[in-house]
Amino acid sequence: MSENKTKYIFVTGGVLSSLGKGITAASIGTLLKHTGQRVGVLKLDPYINVDPGTMSPLEHGEVFVTKDGAETDLDLGHYERFLDTSLTQNNNFTTGLVYKTVIENERKGKYLGKTIQVVPHIVNEIKDRIVKAGENKDILIVELGGTTGDIEGLPFLETIRQMKHEFGKTQVMNIHVTLLPYIKAAGELKTKPTQHSVQELRRIGIAPHMLVLRAEVPVSTEIKRKIAYSCDVDEDSVIVAADAPTIYQVPLNFLDQDILTPICKQLDLENCNPNMDKWRDLVHKIIMPSDSMKIAFVGKYLDLKESYKSLTEALIHAGAHLDTKVEIKWVDSEKVEDDGAQKYLSDCDGILVAGGFGGRGVEGKIQAIQYARENKIPFLGICLGMQLAMVEYARNVLGIKDATSVEFDENTPNPIIYLIDEFIDASGSKQVRTTTSPMGGTMRLGEYECETKEGSNLRAAYDSKIIYERHRHRYEANPKYREALEAKGMEITGESDGLIEAVEVKDHPWFLGVQFHPEFTSRLQNANPSILAFVNAAMQNKK
Repeated sequence: MSENKTKYIFVTGGVLSSLGKGITAASIGTLLKHTGQRVGVLKLDPYINVDPGTMSPLEHGEVFVTKDGAETDLDLGHYERFLDTSLTQNNNFTTGLVYKTVIENERKGKYLGKTIQVVPHIVNEIKDRIVKAGENKDILIVELGGTTGDIEGLPFLETIRQMKHEFGKTQVMNIHVTLLPYIKAAGELKTKPTQHSVQELRRIGIAPHMLVLRAEVPVSTEIKRKIAYSCDVDEDSVIVAADAPTIYQVPLNFLDQDILTPICKQLDLENCNPNMDKWRDLVHKIIMPSDSMKIAFVGKYLDLKESYKSLTEALIHAGAHLDTKVEIKWVDSEKVEDDGAQKYLSDCDGILVAGGFGGRGVEGKIQAIQYARENKIPFLGICLGMQLAMVEYARNVLGIKDATSVEFDENTPNPIIYLIDEFIDASGSKQVRTTTSPMGGTMRLGEYECETKEGSNLRAAYDSKIIYERHRHRYEANPKYREALEAKGMEITGESDGLIEAVEVKDHPWFLGVQFHPEFTSRLQNANPSILAFVNAAMQNKK
């Protein structure tokens, strides 16, 4: 038996994807953290990509960036927002990364000439990474992406099966999330998909200790008992994950069903009484706010709003702390190009221009920024949003009509935004990048220090001279134009090692563009300061 004292909760899913395994894992983690446990989380992604960094947001939703610069699955964003913690590259890995490591080790001769196989070599690599993620934690919650039976997921399930034997029964718990569909024509919930999913899991060698049922309608005690008996699970371990008005309600719904009692029993934990008072108060303000206001969210990936998940959640966090509902008006920047900004933005209290890659929809974003600046509407520009704020100012205030970014025109005579040849990355290593460098490896990624300017909106928001925020971009603001911009009223209010991090406009009630992504550090219990200040300014604008 291993000396490892960390306890593991494995969360798997059946029937279909997008059932809410990530929210389930984050909710259980939140409850356990509020009992005083040191809780870690890990996402296992069975796809062959080494990481999701080069995947389209339309393919896989948002790419979430950790403080150490790892491009990860958006579920890590849920974990950070729920658990109020900062994760690293150790908290997410893929099949592609596991095979890449094993193949590289084989090439180096680390396996002493052995025949390399899924069992034991791939499984052991997965196991080692799980154990590493759980170091210095009382409990590690491990979510396996995909569904039970997927070919890509089988090595991960074999690892989970083995860990129960290696670490002992009180150190491992298996929680299975399944669909309980409501068939309208029959007027009843159907349990067969859950039964088949559990059968498949048991065939692989894993018997779940708890079932979490995703259902759109209330589930009777009779149905829960039927599932418990047919799936060989204790009745108090059949938990319903019903649709909720906000995802932050889910931990409270689980607590109302006494979810921690069977978890504490299985893992031999003593304290099962979390203090959720502050959480409950914030959730109440999300569901029943005292006020409301409208933010225009100007972007181009609007077909899949998951691509802006962290940002929409950050607006919810800010609203909860200000006891107001932040109504998001989704504005397609390409439509602004066609119809003008007035048509879409005149009824909004604040305007937010989000990040993105490529030239599509850029002119619409610039028009939205000009509208916010000229009409004195509170404005927040993030990443590309900040860069375009500088381009807009250069064009319309400095009179440089051909001002643009080299991202859209490599040969522009006025590159307000340009590509620096080299920079120091988050780990302290020198990175070199050119227009022909591969996109996946040349971005400024992860957490960087930023010095804020006294008297600025940025300093007022954070109340700190030095702040730390995360980045995900290739292009930088060109310091060549700094003097001209500042002479005409656009201030540089944030800097990182000589790089421009934030800009503001002097004669404006609240205007801020930031090169970093503040949404990545926003949590329900600790809203991001710049986003909180933006929403507050928009509220004042409404009044």
